[in-house]
Order: sequence, then structure tokens, then C-alpha cells
Amino acid sequence: MRVGYAVLLAGLSLTVAMPLAGCATTPADERDPARFEQWRQPLDAPSRPDVRELEAYLAAENLGTVVPLYQLLRSASDWRVCAAEPFSVPPPAQWPAMKSVLQLLQHLRQTGVLETFEVVSAHRDEALNRCAQGAPRSAHFVAFAVDLVAEDPKATGARLCRFWQSQGRAWRMGLSQYPSGRIHIDAHGYRTWGADHSTGTAFCAPLPAATP
Repeated sequence: MRVGYAVLLAGLSLTVAMPLAGCATTPADERDPARFEQWRQPLDAPSRPDVRELEAYLAAENLGTVVPLYQLLRSASDWRVCAAEPFSVPPPAQWPAMKSVLQLLQHLRQTGVLETFEVVSAHRDEALNRCAQGAPRSAHFVAFAVDLVAEDPKATGARLCRFWQSQGRAWRMGLSQYPSGRIHIDAHGYRTWGADHSTGTAFCAPLPAATP
């Protein structure tokens, strides 16, 4: 009986470990759900009211499950280097921009353009954006934007490029993919750019205009 029990435990361990292996392309991020709960509920203060208000806003817009809240509120990946907060709630004036981005992400998922992905950076204040070497008027702090990683960056980037070319203008979609594989998406204007913030290095070019 003891041998059988040990074999059963080993099988259970393998079953639990297998899904994790499938996520090997998603980088580990210490800003996980547990750290998020610690951040939003500090020991010496009540739960952050701005987080509760944002949750209520997203629920009312039927967008509360598009991206896990702990991912949606991640600040720049360089938050430690920049002596910033690991999570950041955009000011209420920017919540409509967040709504637009989430509606776009929801559509991309429903249409199969985006499959498995993880948001690794979203709202930043101006100081953090500057320290993280973002564009001077980055949508990360003047509106709302997400940087995400996908399980298959190359294939995901190709699908996003085709969508941006054909439907991005209607969504006011900003799209970029950096050399690291990270993908930037916003709804702050139809445009694309590359690592040096110029269109010349963009991975996705606009379709040529049709000849009359």
C-alpha cells in the first residue's frame, strides 16, 4: 500500500508540473497575485480605495475578466531600478482609455488573434516612464497601454500585424513588437514603431495603397 501511495503522489506531482512546462516562454514575474494582495492591502492602511473603484468600473463595463487585475496594474518592469511602485492604478480620467484597450484585447482574443498572453507592464506615471526609457509621450502614461508576452511571439506578432493592417485604423490601434518579443498595444491612435520609437524600425508596415 505504501508503494502504491508513493506512485500515486509521484503521478499527481507530474500532473501538476506539466501545465507549468507549457508556460516556459512566459517569464516569471515577482509581481504575482500574492504580491499584488500585499500591495493593495498594506498592514497599516485599509484596502486601497482606488483599486476597489477601478474593479467596480471594470465590472460595470463587463471587462473585469479580460486581464487579471494583478497583471493589468503592473507598472514598468524596471520599477525596482526606478524606485517606483510595482503596481499602478491609472487616474480615473484615463479609465476610458483603459476600457478601449481592454475592449480591443477582448476582441483580439475572441477572434483568435491573441491566444495565451501575459501583461507585464501597463500604466506608468511620467517619472517612471522616463526612467524606463519610454517614449516622451508614451501611451503608458498619457492614456493607457499594455506590454504583453505571448507563448509564440513570432506567430502572435504576425497575426497582430495582419489585424493592424486591416482593422487597426478602426480601433485606433497602436502596435509595436520589440526585439525582446514583447508586444505593445494601445488604442491611442493608429500607428506603429520599432525599438528606436520610429516607424523605420517597425516590424509591421502599413499595406500599400490600392492603385486606382
